[in-house]
Amino acid sequence: MKSTTRSQNIGTVISIRGSVVDIRFDNISSDNQLPPIRTLLRTGKDNSIAIEVFSQLDDQRVRGIALTPTQGLARGMQVEDTGEPLQTPVGKGILSRMFDVFGNAIDKKDALIDVEWRSVHNEPPSLARRSTKTEVFETGIKVIDVLMPLERGGKAGLFGGAGVGKTVLLTEMIHNMVGQHAGVSIFCGIGERCREGEELYREMKEAGVLDNMVMMFGQMNEPPGARFRVGHAALTMAEYFRDDEHRDVLLLVDNIFRFIQAGMEVSGLMGQMPARLGYQPTMGTELSQLEERIANTGSGAITSIQAVYVPADDFTDPAAVHTFSHLSASIVLSRKRASEGLYPAIDPLQSSSKMATPSIIGKRHYDLAQEIRRTLAQYSELKDIIAMLGMEQLSPEDRKVVGRARRLERFLTQPFFTTEQFTGMSDKLVSLDDALDGCERILRDEFEDYPESALYMIGAIDEAHEKSKQASEDKPKTEEDEDATSLHDA
Repeated sequence: MKSTTRSQNIGTVISIRGSVVDIRFDNISSDNQLPPIRTLLRTGKDNSIAIEVFSQLDDQRVRGIALTPTQGLARGMQVEDTGEPLQTPVGKGILSRMFDVFGNAIDKKDALIDVEWRSVHNEPPSLARRSTKTEVFETGIKVIDVLMPLERGGKAGLFGGAGVGKTVLLTEMIHNMVGQHAGVSIFCGIGERCREGEELYREMKEAGVLDNMVMMFGQMNEPPGARFRVGHAALTMAEYFRDDEHRDVLLLVDNIFRFIQAGMEVSGLMGQMPARLGYQPTMGTELSQLEERIANTGSGAITSIQAVYVPADDFTDPAAVHTFSHLSASIVLSRKRASEGLYPAIDPLQSSSKMATPSIIGKRHYDLAQEIRRTLAQYSELKDIIAMLGMEQLSPEDRKVVGRARRLERFLTQPFFTTEQFTGMSDKLVSLDDALDGCERILRDEFEDYPESALYMIGAIDEAHEKSKQASEDKPKTEEDEDATSLHDA
């Protein structure tokens, strides 16, 4: 696949412990040097077993991690030094294709043409090359655009435990953005289910957005070495489109926690002493080497949205804490909101964005966002009183706050393209102006006489008129009963 001009360096397997392989090179000379760290070695039948050098034990022995299963590998087998690190294909020919960590196409299509191979290990762009321009990146999802706007060329994280909707939200963002996004989208699946990858490929094909998309997967059944390198391979592709073709790139990663987890497994296999909660001592460095490559330069921008699994919903877990520090926007998904049917289940009080300042998003947007947060925070404080004493014990002003907050919560829900087959509701893409207008009108009590259900799962605020009218036609009873019940349930 790739050739090298240097004389062939052949070693011998001397020890195998799971994915850890020790190799001795006897013919070390000025021509044949001991393989440097990160060099790819090949062995086994048809050179099918790939090993990456992780450390040099002495002047003749190296220790590597197998990136493929090691079945059939035995002591005494010959190992070939490729003289190069792991490489991945880049170029126009990779668009609309699906790859594994070695750059092999896994979509059963024709062989790759019009590509070149590049190392997956690159340095982040220097500070001199980075762009300092700040722009908002619209997603069409109301709650994100209003309360935690994303940055073009920034990094946003979707934090949540198992089953709260991280992958659904990520898939929806792909659908919304690829249609209106002139650049290239790269999806990187790290240690997630192959079912999700197959579904995503099918959905993107049906949506007609596959032509400007590349997918790369290192699934959960693959060895930790492969899962650990798949993020670097996807970033090499993203850097090609940014630096060589001067295009904007949308990089979607599902799931960054699995990258940290793969590093933890590799670290354990290499015999390193674990740090707190069993994580590898080098976690901060490994995550930085990946995250710092995602950046704006004068030629283009890589905007990244990353799903981050939070173990046991514990946001003090070191994996979540280290990831938080790299992000310009943190979107926290709440199990409680998901159980109430408020989708997307984003917790507006825990989520934040560095873009939410008056100088970037404008004074009107900033003031509205602050008022929405204030209203929702007051409602959160009043919930205990409502649960113990009921709505009757609240002052008239507090009742108004509760009504506004509940209507805001429902207005900030939205039907998704991804879930249309389950809900039967067609997706709504809402512009920032429409979302701000709706929130402002709710805060000014324009909809206090409307049932809360009229604001649930709609797009722009004007749809509430139609929904309310339809509900009153369908329901012969008075609406006061329903309003009283819904406020009591609060």
